[in-house]
Amino acid sequence: MFDTEIKSLKSLNDYLVKLVENRLWLKVIIALLLGVGFGLLLSPQNGWVSKETADVVGNWLALPGVLFLKLVQMIMIPLIVASIITGIASNDKDSLKKLGGGVLLYFLGTTIVSVSIGTIISQLFKPGRFLHQQSLSEHNDISVVNSEGSELSFGLENIPDAISNLLPENPLASMVSGEMLSIVIFTIIIGVAVLSLEDSLLRPVKLLLSAIQEVCMTVVKWSMLLVPIAVFGLMAQLTSSVGLSSLSGLTYYAGVVLLGLLLLVIFYVCLVAFLGKSNPLQFLKKIRDVQLLAFSTTSSAAVMPLSLQTAEEELNVDKTVSNFIIPIGATVNMDGTALYQTITTLFIAQAYGLEMSLLNIIVVIVTIVAASIGTPAIPGGGVVILASVLGSVGIPAEGIIIIIGVERLLGMFRTAVNVTGDLTACMVFNTLYGKRLSLANIKTDNKPNLE
Repeated sequence: MFDTEIKSLKSLNDYLVKLVENRLWLKVIIALLLGVGFGLLLSPQNGWVSKETADVVGNWLALPGVLFLKLVQMIMIPLIVASIITGIASNDKDSLKKLGGGVLLYFLGTTIVSVSIGTIISQLFKPGRFLHQQSLSEHNDISVVNSEGSELSFGLENIPDAISNLLPENPLASMVSGEMLSIVIFTIIIGVAVLSLEDSLLRPVKLLLSAIQEVCMTVVKWSMLLVPIAVFGLMAQLTSSVGLSSLSGLTYYAGVVLLGLLLLVIFYVCLVAFLGKSNPLQFLKKIRDVQLLAFSTTSSAAVMPLSLQTAEEELNVDKTVSNFIIPIGATVNMDGTALYQTITTLFIAQAYGLEMSLLNIIVVIVTIVAASIGTPAIPGGGVVILASVLGSVGIPAEGIIIIIGVERLLGMFRTAVNVTGDLTACMVFNTLYGKRLSLANIKTDNKPNLE
């Protein structure tokens, strides 16, 4: 009888090991659930441990997650530089004109769609009305702008400076400070310049960049071993420090944000079906590892290497397309963040009782579209930009205090949507340009060297 039980336990263990083997998404889900459960047990709200003890244990639990993020961020800039230049250098000039202009217009179009969705559902559901009186009484130390007769300052005079600052005076300084948008623009300029090189010079440059890319991807494969442990620790720390009860007051606001993100994913699925000519359910199944990792790390930059791998190996996207779109998309294509910023801006305005006219809302949309392009692809990057957006449209930036309790949780969802948008763009442009770019590259590579 005892031997039978041991055999049963062993067979169950073998089954469970086989079940999770090579299934990163399942490991992440298990780690996530265990992390939430352990975090709730560790929460000071239970009275089992003191807040000081919970903070110390939480910091130790989060250590693998911090190491994972630092390991990926360590090789992020060389990977972005190598991938963008490789993507551009793999094209001829005519192909680049078609792909580059189309990608930028596509990103701008999807961002406008995302902020439009956010604006419409914010005006329909008005999530800030439930916190109007409550937020002003609870945060009475915050200076509130009176909505009657107040004129909002839109900061339009700052636009020329903002545009000129996109070009880095010192690229190395931008790399050290992590100014991702400046790095991307600098890299695109260098990539276009590389196209003017003769074939004899272009080939070694491409070989060097490909080698750098492969080295970075090897480091990423090592870091992926930490992912389940990292997710467990980060979720345990988050749940123990925030708790569940503190999230209940903002449930309605969070529900509106999640509804907006769901509508945006449905929009992506439609693009995959009609423009990408692919089965949307299969698409979602193949990218679940990327979505779960983005959800867990709240950093689309940290997920970029896995996005590249998934696009090429799972979605069969041409390398020319994926190497060009994903590194740029990780910085520029922040549709989930743009939607979140739109809803949050209008939510805080409603919470403070500020009346927003149609013109005010249009200016908010334009500001957020511009700001979302520069949103850092790191945890909390959306909040940094959101503070400047609120200030530029005359809404108290201190209102971020109202939503800070659920910001990290919503950040997980919007990051997952951001990477879904990048992979959707890959599917669309692979269908539109992939085969033509591959044929053009084959012809270019097969040109006889007359020198």
